[in-house]
Amino acid sequence: METLPASPRRSFLAKSSAAVAAIVASLNERFSLAEEAAKKEGVSGKIHHSVSRWCFKSFSLDDLCTAVKEFGVEAIDLLDPSDFETVRKHDMYCPMVSAPSRAIEVDGKKKNIGSIPHGLNRLENHDILLEIYEPLLKASADAGFRNVICFSGNRDGMDDEQGLKNCVIGIKRLLPLCEKHGITLTMELLNSKRNHKDYMCDLSSWGAELCQAVGSESFKLLYDIYHMQIMEGDVIDTIRERHQYFSHYHTGGVPGRGEIDDTQELHYPAIMRAIVETGYQGWVGQEFVPKRPDKLQSLRQAIEICSV
Repeated sequence: METLPASPRRSFLAKSSAAVAAIVASLNERFSLAEEAAKKEGVSGKIHHSVSRWCFKSFSLDDLCTAVKEFGVEAIDLLDPSDFETVRKHDMYCPMVSAPSRAIEVDGKKKNIGSIPHGLNRLENHDILLEIYEPLLKASADAGFRNVICFSGNRDGMDDEQGLKNCVIGIKRLLPLCEKHGITLTMELLNSKRNHKDYMCDLSSWGAELCQAVGSESFKLLYDIYHMQIMEGDVIDTIRERHQYFSHYHTGGVPGRGEIDDTQELHYPAIMRAIVETGYQGWVGQEFVPKRPDKLQSLRQAIEICSV
């Protein structure tokens, strides 16, 4: 095979290397600009971003509000009335208010009525739930917050059909207060396989049936993507088919509830696009527990991933 003389060959290779380097640099610049434009477009309105307070408890609420506003987070989820003044001071919103609870003792056993295990599926809880939700609904409305969370409670031997009937009774007792204050009472879908053993509202099909039985726009579901991936999967089609019952969404990496990047099995950009396509105008709350030391960087990354 004929070869080029040494000097021309070196000149040829140098020019080729320079050309390749220039092309790569140009492509990198274009990709970087496109990525930044996409991020800005997403943060500006297609997804309203919030973050669950309990996942970032190592920060004071003041510090968390200050930090997350810098990268497009507009709200903090799962706050109590004692937190309302702080988020309002930072001109931020609370898309989902925490549930109230009251500790009681029954037959020598302590129960926290209103908590995840002790909710609306027990008729004997309803009087207390009415008492503790009434001031919370008013306080939430006075602060301008429009979603308050609730829980089904655990099965504890009760079948799902009876539990659904009991929940309907309890929810309908609360609905006049919700309607008076313009509040949506929102029951969270949680997994009973790994995190909340025996929890009743653990499938979107059961939750959708409950919404249909209640028959009011003042009652909906919190579709927690992490929990429902564990219980039933089929996330995107479920969002498309049942979005009318969802007033709020939460994220989380599966498995382990860590960062929502490529270290886990869900592809969140596609999930966010599916949410946007339904016409959803509410909030998506980041509810993952950061595994990395730089928790705010993990949150920043999650916001970028979900800005579609």
